Amino acid sequence: MQYELSQRFFFDAAHTLHRAIEVESSRRIHGHTYEAEVTVRGLPDPKSGMLIDLGFLRSEIARLRDKLDHRLLDEVEGIGPATLENLCTYIRTQLEPAVPNLCAVMVERRTSGDRCVLRWK
Repeated sequence: MQYELSQRFFFDAAHTLHRAIEVESSRRIHGHTYEAEVTVRGLPDPKSGMLIDLGFLRSEIARLRDKLDHRLLDEVEGIGPATLENLCTYIRTQLEPAVPNLCAVMVERRTSGDRCVLRWK
């Protein structure tokens, strides 16, 4: 038996995207409100009863969010083209060294109905 604990956060950011469909609107700078969720999996510590201290997780998310919120994602080193897939990978790369048992990242743009989930372990 294992537990999964998730924390959601939001960020607003702009980007451009070079693609074959919806070319003109994608190449112009445009923005989205992104909803992201990170998940850790495992067993709670017997003493604390916690899988991870949510205060610690929130502080790591705040550090990451500062790199994304109200930014032009094209200029954020390490993302590459600002696709949902690349944002999931970026969030994983940024959090994994500090957040033990991280096992999934979700990024969603609710207004357009787009969502990507990256799972591992």
